[in-house]
Amino acid sequence: MVASHRSKLLADFAQRGLIQEVSAGLDERLVASPSIAAYIGFDPSADSLHVGHLMGVLALRRLQLHGGRPIALVGGGTGMIGDPSGRSAERNLLDRATLDANRASIGGQLGRLLDFSGASGALLLDNLEWLGDLGMIDFLRDTGKHLTVSYMLAKDSVKSRLEGGLSFTEFSYMLLQSYDFLMLRKLHGVELQMGGSDQWGNITAGSELIRRVDGDGREGAPLAFGLCYPLLLAKSGEKFGKTAEGAVWLTTERTSTFAFRQFFMDQPDEQLEELLHRLTLDSAESISELLADHAKNPGARTGQRRLATAVTTLVHGESEELRARAVAETLFGGPDGRGSDPRALDAAGLATLAAELPTAPLPAGADATLLDLVTAAGFATSKSEARRLVEQGGVSVNGEAAGDPAASATSFARLADGSLLLRKGRRDYRMLRAG
Repeated sequence: MVASHRSKLLADFAQRGLIQEVSAGLDERLVASPSIAAYIGFDPSADSLHVGHLMGVLALRRLQLHGGRPIALVGGGTGMIGDPSGRSAERNLLDRATLDANRASIGGQLGRLLDFSGASGALLLDNLEWLGDLGMIDFLRDTGKHLTVSYMLAKDSVKSRLEGGLSFTEFSYMLLQSYDFLMLRKLHGVELQMGGSDQWGNITAGSELIRRVDGDGREGAPLAFGLCYPLLLAKSGEKFGKTAEGAVWLTTERTSTFAFRQFFMDQPDEQLEELLHRLTLDSAESISELLADHAKNPGARTGQRRLATAVTTLVHGESEELRARAVAETLFGGPDGRGSDPRALDAAGLATLAAELPTAPLPAGADATLLDLVTAAGFATSKSEARRLVEQGGVSVNGEAAGDPAASATSFARLADGSLLLRKGRRDYRMLRAG
């Protein structure tokens, strides 16, 4: 049962399953005025965000749609230490130059996902701005004294690591993140911090620090609030956004747009509702209608197609999504189950296709035949085997059946980049490319 909230933002979050923990008083604060500045921290330990970050980025986007101001905080300072929350071991620490490069790359990605224009435009900040020159003596005197060791040890993010070993470096992370919240309130009027459920201890520590510093420790109306959304998990129970090859990244330098889109096409039916609500901006009403249509014919994969299209468009843009979709429909078929004509792909689409398929050199001899193409593709080890395969109707070239073993290789029209696309059976593809 979804909890009742009077504010539009929390009602929307609750309907989408985006509230696991929320501070008392936040609903009343948002009813009084939906204009609130909120932030989420992003760790620059890699040069790209991954799919697991999307729920947080879209939480900021939804907040903005409801009249709030989103702030994305890239932890250039805390990234040098590392957050123990949700980790089983201490990670390697990165040098300043690597963190600077990662921060710049992540900032570019956030710039495409959030609206930075206008009076309520998003802000992109780096906590190195106030942590870089922070002296240890001043920090311990002015901040460390407000949170006791027993208070910090009671947090799950710390307790879960004590037996296995937790360095003082990582133990101090909670204080630094709390200090971030305090500084963002002073500099930008931030009242709300959001994050995954493994961040609740750090978030409430920040709220407590603000109460003690700015409220002199007195009870009363909250000065700062927290909201945690559930961690998004795959069907296997692992954190969402991982494949056998590793994380699914938001940059094409690590994960191609095609592979990114296919990751969402491969999601199981039972997770569609959760993923559509949390990772798209589609309305709850349109999602309900879509799922009803999907249930009538699950084989058409209507839900997966919408999920893949919506998320890929958000991250990579409409033109890149259309290109990745065209390649996917060439290989796997469209909504009607039939494959698209590869001759309709432009050079960029064919480059995407070639990156996803095994390739081989196109036979160059003037007397080359279809049998030479089949053996060059690796579909047969001899011309006699290739002949049997062709005569059995098991080969197509550029989407059309090829049944004449003696057909000249030059009789097949080349694709836009001069290549040929061969298929054996239903799904075994090769690209033959001119040298």
